[in-house]
Order: sequence, then structure tokens, then C-alpha cells
Amino acid sequence: MEFAHTSVLLDEVIENLNIRPDGIYADGTLGGGGHSSEILKRLGSKGQLIGIDQDEDAIKAASARLALFGERCRIVRRNYEEMPSVMKELGIDQVDGILLDLGVSSYQLDEADRGFSYMADAPLDMRMDRRKAMTAADIVNGYSEEELTRILRVYGEEKFAHRIASDIVKARAEKEIATTGELVAILRKAIPMKAQKTGGHPAKRTFQAIRIELNRELGVLEDSLEAMTDLLSDGGRFCIITFHSLEDRIVKDAFRRFENPCTCPPNFPVCVCGKRSKGKVITRKPILPSAEELAVNSRSKSAKLRVFEKHI
Repeated sequence: MEFAHTSVLLDEVIENLNIRPDGIYADGTLGGGGHSSEILKRLGSKGQLIGIDQDEDAIKAASARLALFGERCRIVRRNYEEMPSVMKELGIDQVDGILLDLGVSSYQLDEADRGFSYMADAPLDMRMDRRKAMTAADIVNGYSEEELTRILRVYGEEKFAHRIASDIVKARAEKEIATTGELVAILRKAIPMKAQKTGGHPAKRTFQAIRIELNRELGVLEDSLEAMTDLLSDGGRFCIITFHSLEDRIVKDAFRRFENPCTCPPNFPVCVCGKRSKGKVITRKPILPSAEELAVNSRSKSAKLRVFEKHI
């Protein structure tokens, strides 16, 4: 199956990166290379793009798609949290723009054996990096009822977290839960029918929670934003596309903190904490997909783009 992924907010990202022909840009979530392809088209012979992704299928697809750009494009299979060390290894001190598109790709959702989708029966996998040993099945069958309740409530914002966790524990006591289909069947029974009629697919929030926990998505994001921002040159832009409120809040709060890191009490006449601003928030409100984009790509519905500009 081809690694297909419609690049969300493509025009908006390209516009906000302020691409310079001789600049160096980093795409920390390379995917199928859609955003990177458009960045590369705007780079001259001295420009460079570093594409990073932890997914082997993404690396293969993007390598084929971006091969025509030759040495201007370098692709590395790592998690974006390792961007500073990747740049060091490549002999790069600063970059002029960074992009993160935090969505699960259409390919990952549509390729049944990856186990990301609740729409097809497949092994409970959900690993973005299949070099890792732990899978979604390990979480579903190994976490305590309390741990399951916590991740469903925090990462899935699931109202029926406790009931779902309890039903999972009861079901796995009789037989290991091995497939997405088996988990979906448990969720359909656990969530009241009235809530199912109004709250979308009953598995949506649970699958999101398990995926986030397994791939450490929020922790990786929170822990790496500052180090990536520090890689930017003066005037460099950081563009981040999020797909749910938990990610968006982390990005929004971090960008605000980078703009105004002062921890002095508000009644102090001058700042004495010594913390200096890293730049300015370009998007006071997030940029959302246009009506035209929503019409052709329903998966862009929850996308939000936030932009930060570095100043040294």
C-alpha cells in the first residue's frame, strides 16, 4: 500500500515558514514527504531540508518521493525529540525553520495491520516506531485497572474511563485481548448507547489514549519544544500542527512561555529573574483549515497550526 497522506494546512505552513532559498529547514514528522516536497521546491542549490521520522514506511515513501531533490534533502530515521543530536551529527548549528505535523498519517490509519484504526480488525499494535518492543496489546492486557482509567481519562478525555477499564480487566481475565476488533466490542458494551449516538465512534477516545501512552506523544512534545526552539536562527519560524486539545494546549503554553518567560511577581517594577524572551508568538489564535480544505480532506477537521518566531 502506498504511503498516502494529504498534507494538512499545506499552503498555510509554507506561507508561515517564510522560506529563504538558501535556508536550512527541518521537518520533524516527515511522513510521506508532502510538506517537505513543497519546502524543497522553494529552496535553491544552497538550501537544505532535513527530514526526520521514526516510521520505517514513512522513511521509505519519503525517500522515493524526495529523491529528485538530491543532496538538498537528507532523511534520518529518528524521533523528532532527537532533532538537536541529529543536527549535531550532520554538522548543523542552526536551522531557519522547523515543522511538526503531529497527526497520525492516513497511511497509518488505513493500513490495517498497524492497529491504529478502530474501523478494521487487526493486531493491537499502534507503534509508530516498529523497532520498539512494546505494543498496544501490552498496555491493554498489562496495565492495572487504575492505570487504564488514568490514561483513558487524561489522554482520551473519556467520560466512561472507569467503566471501560473495569470491562477491559474483566474481559482479559478470560482471554487475552489481541485485536482491535476485540477491544472495540468491549468498548461498545461499556459505553451507554445514548452516549454512542451523540459522541461519535465509541472507540475513538480509547484508541487515542492508548496510542498517546504507547508512543509517549505528549511527553515527547513537552520535553523537546524548548531544545528545538533553541536550534532556530534569528527570525526562524517554528510551525506546529496539532490534532487534539491536549497537544494544542502544550504548544500554546510553551510558545507563550518562550515569548514571556519572566517569573517575577507582577508588582515588580523591573524584571530581576533574568529570563530572556526567545521571540514572539505569530499566531495569537491558531490557524484552522479553510472550508475548501475541509471539503476535500475531512481528516483536517481538528487541525490547528501555531507559529512562533525566534529572536536572538
